[in-house]
Amino acid sequence: MNVLIVYPLFPVTYWGFQYGLRLAGKRASLPPLGLATVAALLPEGCRARLVDLNVRALRDGDLRWADVVLTGGLLIQVESLLEVVARAHAFRVPVAVGGPAPTTSPELFGDANVVFRGEAEGRIAELLRALGRGSGEHVVLDAPARFPEMTTVPVPRYDLLDLSQYVSVSLQYSRGCPFQCEFCDVIEIFGRRPRVKKPSQIIAELEALHRLGYRGTVFFVDDNFIGNKLAVKRLLPVVRDWQRKHGRPFQFYTEASVDLASDPALLRELVEAGFSSVFLGIETPSVKALEQAGKTQNLRLDLSEAVDRITRAGLEVMGGFIVGFDSDDPGIFAQQREFLARQPIPLAMVGILTALPGTALWRRLAAEGRLRERSNGDPFSRPNFAPMMDERELLRGYAGLMEWLYSPEAYYGRCAARLERAGPLPAAGSLSLDGVAALLRTVWHVGILGSSRRLFWGLMAQAVRRGRGRLREAVVHAVQGEHLIRYTREQVLPRMALALAAVSAGEPLPVALPAVGA
Repeated sequence: MNVLIVYPLFPVTYWGFQYGLRLAGKRASLPPLGLATVAALLPEGCRARLVDLNVRALRDGDLRWADVVLTGGLLIQVESLLEVVARAHAFRVPVAVGGPAPTTSPELFGDANVVFRGEAEGRIAELLRALGRGSGEHVVLDAPARFPEMTTVPVPRYDLLDLSQYVSVSLQYSRGCPFQCEFCDVIEIFGRRPRVKKPSQIIAELEALHRLGYRGTVFFVDDNFIGNKLAVKRLLPVVRDWQRKHGRPFQFYTEASVDLASDPALLRELVEAGFSSVFLGIETPSVKALEQAGKTQNLRLDLSEAVDRITRAGLEVMGGFIVGFDSDDPGIFAQQREFLARQPIPLAMVGILTALPGTALWRRLAAEGRLRERSNGDPFSRPNFAPMMDERELLRGYAGLMEWLYSPEAYYGRCAARLERAGPLPAAGSLSLDGVAALLRTVWHVGILGSSRRLFWGLMAQAVRRGRGRLREAVVHAVQGEHLIRYTREQVLPRMALALAAVSAGEPLPVALPAVGA
């Protein structure tokens, strides 16, 4: 059987860094780890081809070659996902969709032959049987009640990817999170018990990447890498020793809960293993909003102190923030700005609260009759539920916060604060040819032609005083800033202006779903 695996287009987003990719000489930020893992699960006799539409186009020849098509992704990729389904059907090739979007919103994929919900381990034979029936009927394969153990996950088929086209590559250690944040769908998709791989599995994946010649940054995609602290403390020394033995070929980054700051030993072990940055779900400085959202782990220590501890330990903090909680009033925007202005967090991602399908928030808002029936999926449009705050105040306040957050002055100011407080940095290796080329492109486009060149050179001068490793970090921040600043100016603010104009003009709100029991 010829199995064509297709990763849909990822639209331009903050995390896509599309405007900075040309400076890095890459086509995409990250490869499709989930689909590469699915490829590794295929039985003997299956020939796999993986096409990432963010790297190259889907060709007619790919579809003529294929006996079946597997595709999947996030809700933000739905438009491209549906286009893949249509292309497959045009060539009379049966197609299955899976991943987070079909798992939480299977009703969106009625045109697919098979909608595969949940995780794939132990279920690939069932999926291929459903695709091979040839009846053309629509089948939904629901996830079983029990989650698979991570010890059953094979080494992903990294060999099917052109790793040279990505800024970073991906690796997964665990699935699941022990916390109960109301707005988060991770615990709905993966459960609250963090399931982990054995250290030997992680080493096997690092070895696979190393054999393929990859060197550079590796993203542990775990939603909470420290969800099982005892297990991760057993893993890190093994990774540290492997890194030392192989000349530290990789620099890691991941996501974790804020309580990481309360464990100095764990922080030290992360840095020694080669981790350089971590994304934290900080969300809000409002205690009332954190309590309401069930984010109790963020109430156990001062958030500014947590960021400072992690930064001084040697990890760069990336942060996620939310406005629009029920307890928020128009004063929240000044609170968020005041908090962020004090933080060494260049990459601060702020969004309006969204009710994701299947979450506790979704269920509560449905019970209250506040969910909106229609949403265009644009995160920079009107919220997909009726907010407690006046909607005009919410949109106006959010747009103002984003305009400040990713103004060149505010962004480079946070980069400078990061350099000032950064903890120890491992000895830096020599720049690769790709790294030298990226540096030269960045100097030309940002330092010479760019409108923020004065701020760029100020950051470079500060970095030089801190050592060669910091210079490399500053260049990365400049590349990221090229995307973040431009994306905010060219896409986010105009879309927010349209949404605000629609509300101000009195355009009717999308119809709310009836309250449960109504």
